[in-house]
Amino acid sequence: QVQLVESGGGLVQPGGSLRLSCAVSGIALINYHVSWYRQAPRKQREWVATITNADVTNYADSVKGRFTMSRDNDKNMAFLQLNNLRPEDTAVFYCYIKRVLSADDYWGQGTQVTVSS
Repeated sequence: QVQLVESGGGLVQPGGSLRLSCAVSGIALINYHVSWYRQAPRKQREWVATITNADVTNYADSVKGRFTMSRDNDKNMAFLQLNNLRPEDTAVFYCYIKRVLSADDYWGQGTQVTVSS
């Protein structure tokens, strides 16, 4: 059974930082691209960032220069470093994985990030 468990969310002041983690079990993460999405209250879920199985990263314009994705295939984990957080970053952040050259994909349950003074 494949499981994705996000952690690291919380309440932080504007300008602060958080590091989100996505722990994956049941599959070998090396065979998957990993993405982070977020969903703010009353808004649709939006793509934030992706790291491919070849460690190529892409970011949404709204987070470019502030967020950084990384992965540790040995630990079957992925990470999202959030710096210089803004109130508009408040959302539930979700980890998503998609197998390379396949339709197999999985979602985590999400972790809440709240940016407020």
